Amino acid sequence: MTVEANAANPNAMPVNAVPVKDSHGPAVFAGFLGWTLDAFDFFLVVLCLTAIAQEFHRSDKEIAFSITLTLAFRPVGAFIFGLMADRYGRRLPLMLDLVFYSVVEVATGFAHSFMVFLVLRALFGIGMGGEWGVGASLAMEKVPPRLRGLLSGILQQGYALGYLLAAGCYFFVFPRWGWRPMFFIGGLPALLGLFVRFKVKESAVWKKTRHSNWGDLRRAILSNWKLFLYLTLLMAAMNFASHGTQDMFPTFLKRFWKLASTQVAAITAISMVGAICGGTLVGFLSDRFGRRRTMVTALVLAIACVPLWAYAPSLTLLVVGAFLIQFMVQGAWGIIPAHLSELSPDSVRGFLPGFAYQCGVLIASIVPTVEAMLAEHISYANAMALTATTVFALAAIVVALGRERRGIQFGA
Repeated sequence: MTVEANAANPNAMPVNAVPVKDSHGPAVFAGFLGWTLDAFDFFLVVLCLTAIAQEFHRSDKEIAFSITLTLAFRPVGAFIFGLMADRYGRRLPLMLDLVFYSVVEVATGFAHSFMVFLVLRALFGIGMGGEWGVGASLAMEKVPPRLRGLLSGILQQGYALGYLLAAGCYFFVFPRWGWRPMFFIGGLPALLGLFVRFKVKESAVWKKTRHSNWGDLRRAILSNWKLFLYLTLLMAAMNFASHGTQDMFPTFLKRFWKLASTQVAAITAISMVGAICGGTLVGFLSDRFGRRRTMVTALVLAIACVPLWAYAPSLTLLVVGAFLIQFMVQGAWGIIPAHLSELSPDSVRGFLPGFAYQCGVLIASIVPTVEAMLAEHISYANAMALTATTVFALAAIVVALGRERRGIQFGA
């Protein structure tokens, strides 16, 4: 069993800590692109929600349930692939996961009934849940501590870039060929598995701290149950913030603003440019001002953006509001890979952050359905504004009540 170097005081840096040197470029690229393609596949349903509802003769609320289903099954993937990552290394589970969710995504394009569609979205949730924890732990264990916040922000914005690419695909593909061909493009992550196989080296931190058997790993996980509960609460709040402002936003633009599909795609793309800018900049600032302080600031500023985002008096201001709110939301999110990796002990870093993340997703998975239900009674604008304000405040409180270990040396 691996024994933590400073077990008596896990918050303190060892006096004679020696950095574990490891090339981080290929791992960061693989983690970034894996999360990009994961998000691309996920947001295809978000963008095509009304078209899928029409083809299967279902309501918006019923198709929104498929989004909830995907989110709800993500902890299953995090559990399976996270355990594999701490027992067998980061690379193999990442490759298997990339191939698995690629196959499921292509199969979604062939779904012949609503029930088959739901089953495939649940299976995709397993693949989506496995990618983040394994990819983030592999990347963050190789990144120099002084660059961890910046590269964390870049890594996490693979999610925003995936949304941006999905919007671009929706803009060019959907008006001509409909929603099904868009899912065939979702097979691309399988190619990334080849890149991981030949270009990405195993984590030196994992090699140094790995468990020799499943019993040791189980005991290490159980000994960190308090940390797991906090990380789950944190990730529930953060996922309420992101999914509460993203998943139903295209539907809000279609139903409330009566915009065409091309306009929806353009506004969504602009909001994701804001997300990429915010995640990178705020992640960089967290290296200087601290993880929690920077996250709380971004979330509070997001609350200030809600009126412009939900009640914009013109289309131009709506675009500005969409850009700003995602700048702040993903600004706070950009810190998450570094923050969770730093809070987690070396010996369970493949499992704990990813599983806590996806358990938080499970809790927050109700938000698209809740927003769709609220919109039936109080309008889409009021539903979006009420949800966003509530979840931003909740997330800011949970972040502030936690702790941080900014700049800690992994593998020491």
